[in-house]
Amino acid sequence: MKILIAGGGIGGLTTALCLATAGHEVDLFEQADAFGEIGAGLQLSPNCSRVLHHLGLEQALDECGFLPEGSEFRDWKSGRVITHQPLGHTVLQQYGYPYYHMHRGDLLRVLVEAADQHSNIQLHTAARAVGFAQDAAGVRLNLENTSFEGDVLVGADGIHSVIREQLWGNSQPEFTGNVAWRAVVPSERLPAGLIRPMSSVWWGPHKHFVHYYLRGGTLVNCVCVVEKTGWEVESWTEPGEHAELLRDFAGWHADIQTLIERVDRDSLYKWALFDRPPMRQWGKGRVTLLGDACHPTLPFMAQGAAMAIEDAAVLSVCLTSSAHVAADLQRYETLRRPRTAKIQTGSRRNATVFHMTGVKAWLRNRAANQAGARSMASLFGYNALDANKV
Repeated sequence: MKILIAGGGIGGLTTALCLATAGHEVDLFEQADAFGEIGAGLQLSPNCSRVLHHLGLEQALDECGFLPEGSEFRDWKSGRVITHQPLGHTVLQQYGYPYYHMHRGDLLRVLVEAADQHSNIQLHTAARAVGFAQDAAGVRLNLENTSFEGDVLVGADGIHSVIREQLWGNSQPEFTGNVAWRAVVPSERLPAGLIRPMSSVWWGPHKHFVHYYLRGGTLVNCVCVVEKTGWEVESWTEPGEHAELLRDFAGWHADIQTLIERVDRDSLYKWALFDRPPMRQWGKGRVTLLGDACHPTLPFMAQGAAMAIEDAAVLSVCLTSSAHVAADLQRYETLRRPRTAKIQTGSRRNATVFHMTGVKAWLRNRAANQAGARSMASLFGYNALDANKV
């Protein structure tokens, strides 16, 4: 089939590669003049690295990623490790695929290079989608100055999706009361041994702090979330003030103070976190949605990118022929909606769990080991490539 994809982020590019590998012809449209990914780090757990390895990207990922030994949750003030889960060799042995820490820009570069080399994929930049039309014979994607026709349209155009808006109207998100900071710290600025080869989450009253290595350990990615009111800018490109970040984490452990003091201030951004409830339906006819366009996820389970990558694989195994497009897209949606809704809900719940105080925090800490093990098994064991066989 001829597949049209609106959106050239991680979800859109992975979808293009999955569909092209399955034999379809793909045209992908990115609104920016060049492919680029805003933000710094992300975590690729085995449920999505399985898909990326299936696409032949293992060597490229190994060259630019970081393989953490484990994940840990620590107390904001004492630094005590509350709970720890092994990653590294343990995860590879148990699930067959690695857990990566990856710079978003590096992952996007790997995907763009692979797509650019695939004979079934045509990449278009400076191609802003403005709408679509469909009938029983096919679908037309309208750009600002031209249009393209195909058998299927996939809206992978992010949290402010034009395709979703035409399908379902302009739904308004709700502010969660949380503001997130992100920054990177060059490892050479830090004392040796300060940062362990872990995904580290520090739990504190009404806020938390996450850090982990990127690019073979040369960078430390930091994401910190604070409950705030009165500032609600939903943008990944809004610069933050270093003095405000210092105030937000005043009194926290000395390791956190060292990280904040030595961040690259040109990489310091903050954005308000908005939530959108799970959608009851994603697509209509020959048009469907994928990734943040249909299930934007708060960053409290490190599964946003993973869900889009899983979507790509499931869509590719569900699409069989142009004669059954609507049924195939409905099958894709039926398989994906329960899982993505569960991740959305779990991420929203973690926003509360991470910031508990008093007795609630004490009870959370006592239950953390068992909860972490259950969560890993249900997340990492999912096989998107076989989902349609269920």
